[in-house]
Amino acid sequence: MEKLAGYVEHIIYRNADNGYTVLNLVSGEEEITCVGIFSAIAEGENIEAAGEYTEHPTYGKQFKVTSFEEKAPEDEEAIERYLGSGAIKGIGLALAARIVRRFKEDTFRIIEEEPERLAEIKGISERKAMEIASQVNEKRDLRQAMIFLQQYGITMNLAVKVYQAYGQEVYGILRENPYRLADDIEGVGFRTADEIAARVGIRMDSDFRIRSGILYVLLQATGEGHTYLPEQELTRRTSQLLEVEPAQIEKQYMDLAIERKIILKQVEVEQTQIYAASFYYMEANTATMLKQLNVNYDVPDIEIEQRIRSIEKQTGMELDEHQVTAVKEAVRNGLLIITGGPGTGKTTTINTIIKYFELEGMDIFLAAPTGRAAKRMSETTGFEARTIHRMLELNGGMEGSAGFERNEHNPLETDVIIIDEMSMVDITLMNALLKAVPVGTRLILVGDVNQLPSVGPGSVLRDMIESHACNVVMLTKIFRQAATSDIIVNAHKINHGEEVTLDNKSMDFFFLKRYDADVIINVTLQLIKQKLPKFVDATPYDIQVLTPMRKGLLGVERLNGILQQYMNPPAKHKVEKEHGDIIFREGDKIMQIKNNYQLEWEIRTKFGLSVEKGTGIFNGDMGIIREINDFAEMMTIEFDEGRMVEYPYKLLDELELAYAITIHKSQGSEYPAVVIPLLSGPSMLMNRNLLYTAVTRARKCVTLVGNDTTFYEMVQNTSQQKRYSGLCARLKE
Repeated sequence: MEKLAGYVEHIIYRNADNGYTVLNLVSGEEEITCVGIFSAIAEGENIEAAGEYTEHPTYGKQFKVTSFEEKAPEDEEAIERYLGSGAIKGIGLALAARIVRRFKEDTFRIIEEEPERLAEIKGISERKAMEIASQVNEKRDLRQAMIFLQQYGITMNLAVKVYQAYGQEVYGILRENPYRLADDIEGVGFRTADEIAARVGIRMDSDFRIRSGILYVLLQATGEGHTYLPEQELTRRTSQLLEVEPAQIEKQYMDLAIERKIILKQVEVEQTQIYAASFYYMEANTATMLKQLNVNYDVPDIEIEQRIRSIEKQTGMELDEHQVTAVKEAVRNGLLIITGGPGTGKTTTINTIIKYFELEGMDIFLAAPTGRAAKRMSETTGFEARTIHRMLELNGGMEGSAGFERNEHNPLETDVIIIDEMSMVDITLMNALLKAVPVGTRLILVGDVNQLPSVGPGSVLRDMIESHACNVVMLTKIFRQAATSDIIVNAHKINHGEEVTLDNKSMDFFFLKRYDADVIINVTLQLIKQKLPKFVDATPYDIQVLTPMRKGLLGVERLNGILQQYMNPPAKHKVEKEHGDIIFREGDKIMQIKNNYQLEWEIRTKFGLSVEKGTGIFNGDMGIIREINDFAEMMTIEFDEGRMVEYPYKLLDELELAYAITIHKSQGSEYPAVVIPLLSGPSMLMNRNLLYTAVTRARKCVTLVGNDTTFYEMVQNTSQQKRYSGLCARLKE
């Protein structure tokens, strides 16, 4: 470890979010480029830095700083340089020289202890003297706070956020209740706050800690899809997390309920459901709004039937009785659910409903939860479909505070809204959607209830159907042209638990029996690189590997590492960026794994001109890394539909490789061909729903590679992870 001392002559680049800085340091006769995390450091300041010299391929020799401390300017020259550097607003070089000429090495003491004396200098009024002193003190306070926070293991980046939020109160807050950080500061979770609390010396059984732990467990549960937890379950999980007795947890519930942070919902004598308050109100409001939309329109049967017949003539489509019922219900009701598996004519039904309302002169909006699902909806209807987020006009607030321009105060202006892929919509999005749908607008929800539930909390479609409080039409008949596809026929067999023939005589459904993980991976590679692209007329990148799990021999993490080596091997001209366990490389296929409402995208012409701009890249969006720029710390990624995003390195946690993805993440997407490696796994996961969802993702070809016994077991396994959600009960109420 080497040390350097000198003054900061010039700041070349600074990333305001994480404090990453490139600066010129004058040390003796030398000028050295230093890189590292420097927060709140200004030109003219004196520092002593520890680190090591490195050689940058483009910028040559640099000093990489691992730690540094600021030194008070000691001689007159250093004081003058600091004051005149622009660090203190209102003092230029000439004024700095006059101050130092007057007070010499005593300058800083004068500013801190007798600031009024600065007014003795020509050009400084009393008010200006006080402003200068307050700035110098503020900078000193910030520095001291940074040092204080860093001794508790708080990173520079986070320390700046904490100080901005609390100012000088930070000392008291940190010593009394560091758990406030988890509530008040974006990016601080319970675990970070708990680590800080342990360093500060807060007791394991402190009330602050237990309450914060309870809220954290409820938040974690929403990540598993629950909107509430039964009291016993919440107590058990919190007790495990905090390592405290259940009794100490139970006595906090009432206080949290009084503070309105949780809602206790008594269901039976012995059973209480505990909600984080926001999710309880979301469910209750969703139920109320659905009831309000559920109005009846009196339209005679004969009138609807005549119109359907003329549409059938015009389009050459023929509807079966279930489809006719669906159209009639759509005309007569403000709220309708249409559900059915693949090949049961959902698209034909939607198209007929669109034509019907068009003839009535009505305005129609189409939307789906993901970009891919919306694109598919546009292709099958010939009508523009958008993501629900875009329809509601998302504005780029932070993850929690992202707002929609369309809401109860500024509702959507249309007569009919049709939402496809409803099984993917979670309670948060449903609540936001309903706020923007005024009573009198028809809302038609289309989806396949047998698919996996939404990634987010709640099971909206299932709860609505099971409540019997909404009109539901089930399409069950498989149409003639669909019956020639084994993908569709077998999907229905899987769904009904019937025997599927695995003899490979099919044209689009194959099962290659292999019983060793590495052999399965080899076969998968051959399929993607050689066999399938020609067979389905697509590129290897269009073919998607879908796997049940993240971990394990055939989990997403291992598969992506191997597939990347073969699909996009390292090359001299490809820039790489290592992040955690992942190496990102130019040309890689990647996926966004959380909603980011602020990322800006633009669609460009081939000459690089921007033709459309917007914000928001969402969980499940896929793209290709087009460029990695180490100097700007940016990746250029092209997402679906040609949306280009300049992606900062600090957000790399939101990306992962996507040569293989989990079946959960594939919901709402369709691929020309899918390859599904199957060996074994936990029975809670390896169930019928999962297999059914995977098989129905393919347009032209499904190939399963692996153990046929596992396949048959999955078909028979109907156990699903239980989701705690209360929308069904709210609707019944």
